Amino acid sequence: MIPFSILDLAPITEGSDAAQSFRNSVDLAQHGERWGFHRFWLAEHHGMPGIASAATAVLIAHVAGHTSRIRVGAGGIMLPNHSPLVIAEQFGTLESLFPGRIDLGLGRAPGSDHVTARALRRNLASDADEFPQDVMELMDYFADSPRRQVRAVPGAGLQVPVWILGSSLFGAQLAAALGLPYAFASHFAPQMMMQAIDLYRATFRPSAQLDKPHVMLGFNVFAGESDDEAQFLASSMQQAFVNLRSGRPTRLKPPVEGYLEQLGPAERAMLDQVLSCSAIGARDTVAAQVQAFIERTGADELMVTSQIFDHGKRLRSYEITAGIHSSLG
Repeated sequence: MIPFSILDLAPITEGSDAAQSFRNSVDLAQHGERWGFHRFWLAEHHGMPGIASAATAVLIAHVAGHTSRIRVGAGGIMLPNHSPLVIAEQFGTLESLFPGRIDLGLGRAPGSDHVTARALRRNLASDADEFPQDVMELMDYFADSPRRQVRAVPGAGLQVPVWILGSSLFGAQLAAALGLPYAFASHFAPQMMMQAIDLYRATFRPSAQLDKPHVMLGFNVFAGESDDEAQFLASSMQQAFVNLRSGRPTRLKPPVEGYLEQLGPAERAMLDQVLSCSAIGARDTVAAQVQAFIERTGADELMVTSQIFDHGKRLRSYEITAGIHSSLG
């Protein structure tokens, strides 16, 4: 069976704070390691009241320091926000501290709104266009014999695995051209998923890092003891998307009974679209949905995210998912 991994957005729940979010992330990573998940990734977001992973490299170090085997990485670093040299130094430091366990996923979105992006001192007019060159510059800093006069210390010679993240054909083309693994954000932007997968696989060129295409797909899982409980748990994530799309992002809210029935047709249609790559239900329901998704996409790896308000319920959702993975194998 293909590997299953964890994407943790370090959610800050209503009534809680970032410190508790970080404790929960460590606890989830430790459980995920015991349950056999392959990777534990954290994502860079800025100015989001419900996401605590803005200082992504710092949090990766914290999680890696409290685990021993699971790969820990960024899903991803929004490279236009940073100098490639600084990211090389950060992830060279992480790889030196935790050898063989660090992943670096790179995206070209700001991970924020335009006001926050300006506060990050980004050049909004040109950064996206420079993304391919920035990726290649960053990869060169990790090479055994970098071509640039400036060296990343630590970084040079460490060969930190680089991934391209995306939700469009742009990332698929770049990952294929550079011979890198590709992670598609189907857990919230599934519109172009199959086109991107097909393009990536058809145009992939082998590289020193990767000899054949590797596609990892984001996938939401809300698993509970019954279908009804799982639908209830999923309402926290549904609220988050409705609030975000309405321009009023919030901390992750408690679940609401019958939430979908309270929405208008436009909001329901939006949720049906953005969360179409999801499994919601008891174990057997989720197992069937996961199996169908893998068969439809031919995914090489699933990156599972479970944005559930109650930490114990979130752990249980991942535990159920791990049991499904074992049975599918």
